[in-house]
Amino acid sequence: MCGIIGYCSKNGKASQVIFEDLKRMEYRGYDSSGVAMISDGKLLVKKGVGKLEEVNRKYKLDKIPGSVGIGHTRWATHGGVTQINTHPHCDCRNEIAVIHNGIVDNYQELRKDLIKRKHRFLSETDTEVIPHMLEDEMKRGRSLEEAVMAVAPRLEGSYAFLAISTNEPGKVVGTRKGSPLVVGLGKNKAFAASDSMALAGQIDQLYMMGEGEIAVLTADKTVFFDSTGRPISKKATKPDAVWNDNNKEGYEYFMLKEIMEQPDTLLAATHQDKDVFTAVALDVLRADQIIVTACGSSRYAALVGRYLFSSVGKKFCEVVMASEFQYFAESVSRNTLVLAISQSGETLDVIDGVELARKAGARIVSIINRPQSLLGELSHNVLYLNCGPEIGVAATKSFLNQLAIFYLLAFSMVHSFDMAVDNIRKVSRQVARAIDWNNDVIAGITKEYHDKNDFYYIARGINFAIASEGALKLKEISYIHAEGMPAGELKHGTLSLIEEGTPVLVICPGDFTYKETLGNAIEAKARGARIIAVSDVNNEVYDHWIRIPRVHDLLYPMVSVVPLQLLAYHMATRRGRNPDMPRNLAKSVTVR
Repeated sequence: MCGIIGYCSKNGKASQVIFEDLKRMEYRGYDSSGVAMISDGKLLVKKGVGKLEEVNRKYKLDKIPGSVGIGHTRWATHGGVTQINTHPHCDCRNEIAVIHNGIVDNYQELRKDLIKRKHRFLSETDTEVIPHMLEDEMKRGRSLEEAVMAVAPRLEGSYAFLAISTNEPGKVVGTRKGSPLVVGLGKNKAFAASDSMALAGQIDQLYMMGEGEIAVLTADKTVFFDSTGRPISKKATKPDAVWNDNNKEGYEYFMLKEIMEQPDTLLAATHQDKDVFTAVALDVLRADQIIVTACGSSRYAALVGRYLFSSVGKKFCEVVMASEFQYFAESVSRNTLVLAISQSGETLDVIDGVELARKAGARIVSIINRPQSLLGELSHNVLYLNCGPEIGVAATKSFLNQLAIFYLLAFSMVHSFDMAVDNIRKVSRQVARAIDWNNDVIAGITKEYHDKNDFYYIARGINFAIASEGALKLKEISYIHAEGMPAGELKHGTLSLIEEGTPVLVICPGDFTYKETLGNAIEAKARGARIIAVSDVNNEVYDHWIRIPRVHDLLYPMVSVVPLQLLAYHMATRRGRNPDMPRNLAKSVTVR
């Protein structure tokens, strides 16, 4: 979840580079940040609570002298959001500094043992055990990398961490288990980071770190070892230039930029290898059991995908929350196909389930946006979203492209890939119309409802997952309670919560669900609800009509979700929230 960066150079201005790279990764965690540098044989650490720019204004992170250092942006898991809990963390002698992404599950036992041996702890974090353990190993005469090799196997859970030491001032050492870590090399400089996006435009070679591997970085040379300390040779990949694009291009927030990009990114989703989709479609058709595992927005996309598989390919699949997948692992066999969905390819709950499924012999197909991901490495086949970088924490263009991938895959099951490509290219123009028609209209609607604390979203059939996705968007960036559900379930409990003035969002396109969904809207209105309808058909029942273009029934999710994204965005900004950085959330969820 957190962003980590290590950098070695010879120019003495490493902190400036580290700070700029942290800005590229701030979406991974933004409650606090810090930098540690080695300069003239001393360890210099500065850190503080707040957004990165705020911390930098106060502590001048980018002005710390030195040519070797590490930096961190935090998403708190262990210990509150305080300066003392902010990374980097140091040993007793202030000679070793460590930054960490992940969770050390056995930190309590390790901490108790270290305290018995007179180590002094300052923070409440799990991370702080690592520098103290490294301190003990280096006291025994081990080098920094030897100390990392000795300590890492004793850490339970998931981690990627980087360490520096004043005893070996020219190097950064890193390792990983269950959390991502990449190494990038340029001329007379070396990087290690939790995210390759941080290194955009600065490197010529990119290396994915394997499970348990150790990297030793210096400005002149980088070497890799396996978990036993044996030197290994790794193959470099070339960085993807598409991922250099991470500016707002004049928009106030990344989220709005990414919403507006969707007509183009939807077209990019169609740039696929037909043979790959045909092969995956055949795997789906041959499998006795299909399980789709995902979290958050990706799970709602999977629910639409389940409908498409059933309607088009006549193949039923089960969608399982990734965090719950482990409890169903016993039913997975060699005849199971697992579709794993993750924008980042790093979501730990998804990866945990995939690892269990692979051990059981299942075939794994993943749908991912980011290149070079842990999930991709675990998969037999990967289908890419082709979104380019998505910086806003709330999924927008990645969600839409996930719908497109499911659509392409469903029609590949009936040998209609080319037709599906044509349909998506046509609907991209309708997505543009949905944006043009509604951006100002929705901004006006939020004036009336921005002080409401409860919203309900309802729909039927293929659209009900969009109701849930719309509710998720609203609550995650505006902090308004919102609940999405199938419209038919409204009267089984939730109708008791509807009172005078309660906003009810109704996704009610003119498809085969129209009349029944409209009936549920009338029921809600009879109890005092204010009906905000997303539809291509106007009706006197609606208090507000958010108009969408008419499309084929199976394509309505692609045009109806866009106004809901805009509603969440405008509601958040009207309430003074930063939609790119919602509280308590981060983009890549690399903890359980």
